[in-house]
Amino acid sequence: MDVRIGIIQTAKELDVELGDGAARDEVIAQIEKALADADAVLWLTDKRGRRIGVPSSRVAYVEVGESDERRVGFGAR
Repeated sequence: MDVRIGIIQTAKELDVELGDGAARDEVIAQIEKALADADAVLWLTDKRGRRIGVPSSRVAYVEVGESDERRVGFGAR
């Protein structure tokens, strides 16, 4: 599952590819809980085990979608 997070005052997006065991409803609930408090930090763990934290006050938007396995180019694995 892929999560794309837009950050306030920057043109770049943060793309996080979650592990195969991530349940969509649980991830959305975790995001909603973190965004409900302006002082909270949204923590996600990618499929390699790295933890990514974004202060909820800096989040512009969040997109949650399925993984696209058809990667092409230098980032393809």
